Amino acid sequence: MKQSSTLIPTLGDNLSEMKATSHKMLLRAGFIRETTSGVYAYLPLAKRVLNKIEKMIQQEMDALGAVEISLPNLQEKEVFEHTGKVETFQDELFHIKNKSKQKLILAPSHEEAIAMLIREEIESFENLPITLYQIQSNYRNENNSSYGLLRSREFLMKEAYSFHADKESSDQAFNELTQVYSTILSKLGLHYEVIEADAGVGIGAEAKEFIVASELGETFIAYSDESKFAANIEAAPVINDFIPSDFSAKPMEKVETPNVNSVEEVCAFFNIEETNCIKSVVYKVDGEFVVVLVRGDHQINPYKLRNVLKASVIYSASEKEVQELLGCRVGLIGPIKLPIEVKVVADNAIQAIRNGVAGANEEGHHYINVSPERDFAISTYEDIRYIQEGDPSPDGHGTIHFKKGIEVGKLSKLGADLEKLNANYMDENGQPQEIHINSYNLGISRLLAVLAENFQDDNGFIWPNHFSPYELHLIPVDRDDEVQFNLALELYNILTFYQFEVLFDDRQENADVKFMDADLIGLPVRITIGRRASEGIVEVKIRRTGETFEWAKEELIDHLNEIFRSN
Repeated sequence: MKQSSTLIPTLGDNLSEMKATSHKMLLRAGFIRETTSGVYAYLPLAKRVLNKIEKMIQQEMDALGAVEISLPNLQEKEVFEHTGKVETFQDELFHIKNKSKQKLILAPSHEEAIAMLIREEIESFENLPITLYQIQSNYRNENNSSYGLLRSREFLMKEAYSFHADKESSDQAFNELTQVYSTILSKLGLHYEVIEADAGVGIGAEAKEFIVASELGETFIAYSDESKFAANIEAAPVINDFIPSDFSAKPMEKVETPNVNSVEEVCAFFNIEETNCIKSVVYKVDGEFVVVLVRGDHQINPYKLRNVLKASVIYSASEKEVQELLGCRVGLIGPIKLPIEVKVVADNAIQAIRNGVAGANEEGHHYINVSPERDFAISTYEDIRYIQEGDPSPDGHGTIHFKKGIEVGKLSKLGADLEKLNANYMDENGQPQEIHINSYNLGISRLLAVLAENFQDDNGFIWPNHFSPYELHLIPVDRDDEVQFNLALELYNILTFYQFEVLFDDRQENADVKFMDADLIGLPVRITIGRRASEGIVEVKIRRTGETFEWAKEELIDHLNEIFRSN
């Protein structure tokens, strides 16, 4: 490709406000442009990289026997309401109305669409198993779009779904796709971890995430310092190691606490530790109010809470809802004298509290000397808190530490998570049975950002050979030097004949601009035609190592073949 005939609008280094270096470099090197907040155009260089990633994925999926399809991005809102996604992800959804005022949603994912398709088209066990996949744009209204493709509002996703008649078939496909994802990420040259993840509430649900360690990531990984345990903090279990207090229970007492609301203020007022506070939060769970209790130094894990309660829709009650239910503000909630219909779910650690402090559901008051069971009823004790650094590892070996990572892929056994869509088949005896559904997601545009983050230096990108937008950057130093340009043109024709992917910088620019752009773009090999063009000698520079060579044009092909064979 002649550089004068394509679109590579490079920029200077004036993008210091960008949080992700990948985003900054993709903009500077002319790979992407933002069209509106959080939405990006993929320019020719980015599109070539994406095409190579997609081709690699398609080859791996096709080898597995998966079949590629394409599902619509406009979907009926009613379907998402049926599965509870509108309430759960209401702030992330893009809503649209057509001319008939029908309510539509830009798809954040395609579980509902694929399940409905299977429900209508798969009738018998003879049609199972089957794996379908697509590479498609998805849409989510991300709040923070300053990280570029890592958190964009429109993003490319490889989604695959497999459908099975039994658990054994489902498990086999799950393991096979785990290996496929490992192969893809290894071929891309990424260092990744496979960790346990939140799987939802379906029967037999299970999930794994593929994570690339990075401080830019939103995923917090809990890992042991003495074993291989690693899990998303959303899913990491907490060892039930509470120690019941041996203090004698004192009589409960209501105390005036003017202007005391938060746990920190309560602890300061009573001069106590957070471990002796009972933190109470009202959740609305599938339309019913639930009061959730954790120790003052712990945080409620809504993912665990949803799974424990087998809920479809769960969210923190609003100030107005709390006022109507308990007659107080959110910061004053407590577990004592609640309406009889309100269920109380407590974290396991609450069992150890004696003579604790809790809200009184009343302005300016708290209860002291509060003891669970004696002073209020607990519907159930469960593991419903986030694991914390310093906690014992759930596998019994070592202590938990945290690190951040970028989720690039997630595989889920959905179990009965989509049972509301009634995807069934007829078994050998003509009886309806539930189809086992697995979901496998891989973020394509996010992978581009992760690759950009990993393969760069201060001057620009350093693309590995197999997914670089081009293999060779061919640069005549002086466009007006007839000898240089004719040799460059001759080499361009020869190299393309031998099936090399060549970007030929035929622009009327000075050498400094060309070399700066070449470093920014970061192709594996740069071929410069300069002062020794009349001798048929060119300079070859390896972008990754900085090594330079001077080779005669007659030996160039052999040397290049050797370079690309060895990488």
